Amino acid sequence: MKEYILPYGDIMAWCLMPNHFHWMVYIKETTIIVSNEGVTKSTDGVTLSHPVSKTNPVSSKTRSFNDSIAILLRSYTRAVNKQETNSGALFREATKAECLTAYNGITPSFYNTEYGTIIDIPDQEKGYPQICFNYIHNNPVKAGLVKNAEDWEFSSCQDICGIRNGKLIKRDRINEFGFTFSI
Repeated sequence: MKEYILPYGDIMAWCLMPNHFHWMVYIKETTIIVSNEGVTKSTDGVTLSHPVSKTNPVSSKTRSFNDSIAILLRSYTRAVNKQETNSGALFREATKAECLTAYNGITPSFYNTEYGTIIDIPDQEKGYPQICFNYIHNNPVKAGLVKNAEDWEFSSCQDICGIRNGKLIKRDRINEFGFTFSI
């Protein structure tokens, strides 16, 4: 996962659930330039690494963040299907990404009125990402899988709480936003 996500941004939170997953990614680049040698450059010229192989060829000179997510999901699906001697889709067709700083179509912490959807938080720019950060980590509790979020080993909550020292999340970026975990 790191090689597909990290050229574009920093992972701030993640949670794997039995039937879905959540990622909170701070996007630094939406498109990177990819060469056949596996070296990529962001649109601002910063050199990044990104795996390119004969089984994962580059069809164009640029790859978007969404393209990399699609490749990641397809690769994971192929691996699981091979392991389970299955075929077919693992993910819903409507797998989606939502921009936390774009206020159109936001779902949690909102209410609908006759005048439209109102986000029910005082400082939308700072408050909504914090709500999502907590939502991601509390999702296993909400689903009844554990009593405490830090008991779910398949999320970044243990890393945030200092129980585990996982390498996937970007602590500096989390601190920059002032995110703290709360129930």
